[in-house]
Amino acid sequence: MATYGNTSQQKLDSCHPDLIVIFQDVVRIFDNAIVYGERTPEEQFELYKQGRSLIGGRWVIADKKKVVTYKDGTISKSNHNYSPSKAVDVVPYYATEPHIRWSDTDRMYYFAGMVIATAIRLKDEGKISHDIRWGGDWDRDTEVDDQTFMDLAHFEIID
Repeated sequence: MATYGNTSQQKLDSCHPDLIVIFQDVVRIFDNAIVYGERTPEEQFELYKQGRSLIGGRWVIADKKKVVTYKDGTISKSNHNYSPSKAVDVVPYYATEPHIRWSDTDRMYYFAGMVIATAIRLKDEGKISHDIRWGGDWDRDTEVDDQTFMDLAHFEIID
């Protein structure tokens, strides 16, 4: 049974209690790493700049494939910008190097299915009070090919 290391645990501890319950349950059956929990506006803006260029005083998308987020952390807040964070970025963890493999999207889809099923079960059991949304199925219709922005590591509570 896997458990979180100190870095992942600290990031998870910055999240909404429902997210903590979900991922403490998930890690027992599927090893994973917490990439982000709560983010400061400055951290959010650094991510916002990825894939963009500053042109005429505005950040303009230069390479859509490199865009990480559409939220700048100030004018448009991410669910990561709350305390506790309403969102968490989590990826499957590999025992061998590299430990995180962003290109293994098949495994991320598999992992997301386990996370969503775990959240549904925990809500049915009364252990959490919110539904969650995954960044690979923003509209929660179970169709993953109709998204315009994929964030396969992202999970958030729905208020």
